[in-house]
Amino acid sequence: MRGTVTDLVTPYPIGRYLPAVYQEDDFAQRFTAGLDDVLAPAVAVLDSLEAYADPDTTPVDFLPWLAGWLGVAVEETLPEAARRARVKHAAESFVVRGTCAGLRSALHTLTGAWLEVRESGGVRFSDQAGGCDPRGAEPAVVVRLPRALAAHRETVEALVAGAVPAHVHRAVELTDHDHLS
Repeated sequence: MRGTVTDLVTPYPIGRYLPAVYQEDDFAQRFTAGLDDVLAPAVAVLDSLEAYADPDTTPVDFLPWLAGWLGVAVEETLPEAARRARVKHAAESFVVRGTCAGLRSALHTLTGAWLEVRESGGVRFSDQAGGCDPRGAEPAVVVRLPRALAAHRETVEALVAGAVPAHVHRAVELTDHDHLS
């Protein structure tokens, strides 16, 4: 929720829009001036509403709400620039969401590095309800995270969990080499 801003002046004082008899009344002007102080932050938000919908210009405390519109999680532990980038690229990422390329792109936005993502590929099917083809490989996604980025492990795991279907096995492995593919 937006807080109040001290000494904010409204461009639309209520007293100016009252009938002439009240414009000359000192009490009416003082009373409506108090309402102007209360309404000024709301008017300021409405006058700059387009800035709230832009991840580059929205107030930092508004980012989680904006992210919620797009259905993405923005971890408060990330630097502000990374949170803004995550929200900014969320709409673009819907085109590739659920694909290996989409996961790699989301991981790149999160960590700033191109991480290695391995997937089993293929699909499983059955002509029986609740059955599965025993010949099909167990679906899996493995993300290889260099130890240099180990501090990001929790957020990487959360991102992978949200991007990979629930029935697909997923893992984040720490690797000793810094080679990213």
